[in-house]
Amino acid sequence: MKPEPKQTSAFIQFVGLEKSFGEKKIYKGVDLAIEKGETLTVLGGSGTGKTVMLKMLLGLMHPDAGQIFFDGKDVVGMDKEAILQVRRRVGMLFQGGALFDSISVGENVAYPIREHFRHTEEEISRIVAEKLELVGLPGIEEMSCNDLSGGMKKRVSLARAIATNPEVILYDEPTTGLDPTNTRRIDNVIRDLQAKLAVTSIVVTHDIQSAFFISDRLALLYEGKIKFVGTENEVKNSDDPVVQGFIKGDMEDVETPKFSARVPRQTKVSKHATT
Repeated sequence: MKPEPKQTSAFIQFVGLEKSFGEKKIYKGVDLAIEKGETLTVLGGSGTGKTVMLKMLLGLMHPDAGQIFFDGKDVVGMDKEAILQVRRRVGMLFQGGALFDSISVGENVAYPIREHFRHTEEEISRIVAEKLELVGLPGIEEMSCNDLSGGMKKRVSLARAIATNPEVILYDEPTTGLDPTNTRRIDNVIRDLQAKLAVTSIVVTHDIQSAFFISDRLALLYEGKIKFVGTENEVKNSDDPVVQGFIKGDMEDVETPKFSARVPRQTKVSKHATT
């Protein structure tokens, strides 16, 4: 019999997760609780399985053991319809952006709206404009994605992630590949969205400075378990040598395993693709 979720106020809980890829065991009993409305950042070296946590929450990967509770319900083992209901409540910013190059910015942002709802074209246009304005890119609906800078692509991807008014936003390495100016711009957008939308956010990153800037709490994934969870001050004042080594950049990254948790790059779709 599966255990009941721990009696906490947590909105999302990872309980006793274990996961291996071949001979590489990346999770050895991961326990982590995320409160409703907070931004929690998962830190860790390359190959420690940060992105895998996000994909497991969405039911795109499955643990070998353990449970994942979303609003009190165990995601592990859900049928297709149940997991789709969870995904409708979640938006995700993929590391590479995953924009469709063959359609305009506006149609990219509209894509999840068309997928999950049956709004009129006028309603869709209004929502798209609203979301682009929220990420600081008003009026670019007709632009081609090929004409966007790296920072703009990240923000368009974020506009798409919030297009369906999700309760949860997942960020996979949101500042990877960006220069310092665009990194700070993305960090500010994440904070602004948290304040305006009151969403629950999980961020995975190796960028400690961005993590300190955007997070309510931080968790360090190390050697298959959550090594430490705390606020910025608690992390900085920790006497754990592993925590201090990570934030000072002295800890060697865990060897990257021979598997990929990346989401494949999106390819061409029809302009009005729906499910």
